[in-house]
Amino acid sequence: MKKRAAALCGAAAVLAGMITSIPADASAGSATAPRTTLTTAKPTWKKCGTSRYPTLQCASLKVPLDHSKPHGRQITLALSRVAHTAKTYQGPLLVNPGGPGGSGLSLAGFVASSLPKAVAAQYDVIGFDPRGVGASRPALDCRPGSFNPVRPDSVPSTPAIEKANLDRAKAFAKACGKKYADLLPYIDTVSAVRDMDSIRAALGAKKINYFGYSYGTYLGAVYAKLYPQRVRRLVLDSIVDPSGVWYEDNIGQDYAFNDRHQAFMAWVAKHDATYKLGTDPAGVEAKWYAMRGALAKNPAGKKVGASELEDTFIPGGYYNGYWPSLAKAFAAYVNDKNTAPLVAAYENLGAVNASGDNGYSIYTAVQCRDASWPRDWNQWRKDNWAVYGKAPFMAWNNAWYNAPCAFWPTKTLRPVNIANKALPPTLLFQATNDAATPYQGGVTVHHALRGSSLVVEQGGGNHGITLSGNACLDKYLATYLTNGKVPHGRGVADAVCKKLPDPEPQSTKAALSTASDGASSAGATLHGLLGHRG
Repeated sequence: MKKRAAALCGAAAVLAGMITSIPADASAGSATAPRTTLTTAKPTWKKCGTSRYPTLQCASLKVPLDHSKPHGRQITLALSRVAHTAKTYQGPLLVNPGGPGGSGLSLAGFVASSLPKAVAAQYDVIGFDPRGVGASRPALDCRPGSFNPVRPDSVPSTPAIEKANLDRAKAFAKACGKKYADLLPYIDTVSAVRDMDSIRAALGAKKINYFGYSYGTYLGAVYAKLYPQRVRRLVLDSIVDPSGVWYEDNIGQDYAFNDRHQAFMAWVAKHDATYKLGTDPAGVEAKWYAMRGALAKNPAGKKVGASELEDTFIPGGYYNGYWPSLAKAFAAYVNDKNTAPLVAAYENLGAVNASGDNGYSIYTAVQCRDASWPRDWNQWRKDNWAVYGKAPFMAWNNAWYNAPCAFWPTKTLRPVNIANKALPPTLLFQATNDAATPYQGGVTVHHALRGSSLVVEQGGGNHGITLSGNACLDKYLATYLTNGKVPHGRGVADAVCKKLPDPEPQSTKAALSTASDGASSAGATLHGLLGHRG
């Protein structure tokens, strides 16, 4: 369900330098600032051996599993770096792609190569796999095969379907608790933030610069709350609403994704000459739901049932560069009874890696631990049927994605209040029609971080908007990273940029791809690295 970019560093290279650290005295989940001094050895950097980012270096860092016990059990974080080359050095720039559960190793190479050369040259761009993720060790994988097709229909229209989905959620939570009972109490945002400060200390930096997308915005905001004196520059793109972590935020996503799906249906209708699904958006949407109903009874290629269809089309809510290939698969099924493009789209965008799902394991572990969730399934049932009545596209799919949290085996923490008056000027980016992190989250964080500046992409719906082809946004980013200057306006937004044009339609006879010919190559690369579901 969550498409993840493969880490470009081999495991042996990533785990090359073994670094010992003595982190701050802070308990797991505690939101109090550390009281002890960090002392660390420097990382030993070696080439990662990736042709795509040849200057990318890899290392590793040992940190305590429990930061309140600095001499206790150690875990290993995988790090990556593109080193600065300019005489003017502005310090480390830590980057994170979100998730939770996203690998940041390749993102360092992408950011360093996507920023203007003169800007990137002034920073050590640092990627990292947060605890439990990717090449960090140990890496979680609670229940391999949990998302193997064909799953039960996400819409629990009968007690039997609801029970089947509940059994899956309970089994996943139980498997995590049994397999990782010793780790789960320490897989949370605050512990990851403590790790970030260990990275800072290992790099010998008094302060860090930080650039986070999606969930990475929450990670950065929590770091800034716990360590405001150690923040030099802070960039947050596609911003999590901290007032709703995580149950309310996920319900908010359902409405926004429904709007994005309807925008996609309208785009398909606009290009009826190519897709021949009709010129009326409501009629096109009706055909999509008819396709869903047919697949619930007869899955395409024995792989794509109703739930897998949703998995396949949800990425279109993150990035409209996927619209042409999704529309082609949709049209082939409806017009030609050809299931091959739909199966290919599922394998490209919707399927979970058959070898396991580290990303989903971390996603659930962090979100279920970070904040309280309803433990009474009646509450979930009531809330999600109410959402489904108004926004059916992703309502129940998203509910089951998060349902293990109703049965999670660890106690929950209190979310961190990220309100902050002690930061230097910070720069926020938000698209007005973002579905994964709806617009209000950007406004909320803008008000919470005194001195922040909000740059809005008007009418944009993509999730992750900088370094993806919008020159207006990227100009503000480059200026800020060069000299710390941010725009100032009189309204809610300090600056407004126009959205990028929607993609052009792709011939139904063209080879299937995961992005359209007209999509920004930078955008396609970025969204492959960010993945889906946060």
